[in-house]
Amino acid sequence: MLPPKPADNFKRVSRSDKEWRELLTEDQYRVGVKDGTERAFSPGNHNDEKRDGTYHCVGCDTPLWSSEHKFDSGTGWPSFYKPIRETAVDTKTDFKMIMPRKECHCATCGLHMGHVFKDGPPPTGERWCINGVVLNFKPA
Repeated sequence: MLPPKPADNFKRVSRSDKEWRELLTEDQYRVGVKDGTERAFSPGNHNDEKRDGTYHCVGCDTPLWSSEHKFDSGTGWPSFYKPIRETAVDTKTDFKMIMPRKECHCATCGLHMGHVFKDGPPPTGERWCINGVVLNFKPA
C-alpha cells in the first residue's frame, strides 16, 4: 500500500494492519489493503447506482468521486472520468500484470481504489475503474 499523503485539508489517516482488519470487511481488506480487485458486476458495488451523490472512501470517509463524473463503462465496475478533486486520489504505476497500469489510492488513507485507463469519455478520455467495495455512497 502507498504511504498516505494528505488530500487538501483532510488529516492524514494511518492505521496498523490490525486496525484495518477490525475496521474493514474481509472483501474491503483484500481490495483496499492488499490491492485486490472485486469481481465485475458484484452485487452492491455501486455500478448500477444512478442517484446524485458522492462516493467516499470506506477507510477514512474522504469524498473521492462525484456522481456528476460517473458513466456507464459496461465493465461491471463503477467508472468515473475524473476524481472529485485532483488531490483526492494518488496514483502510481502498477507492474503486477504484463502491461504497466496506473493504480489509484485514496490520498488520505492509502486504500487501493482501482486503476485508470485511457479509454474513457470526454473531457478527460480517462476511465477511473473503481472497486465499489471500498466506497460508501452518500446520496445528495
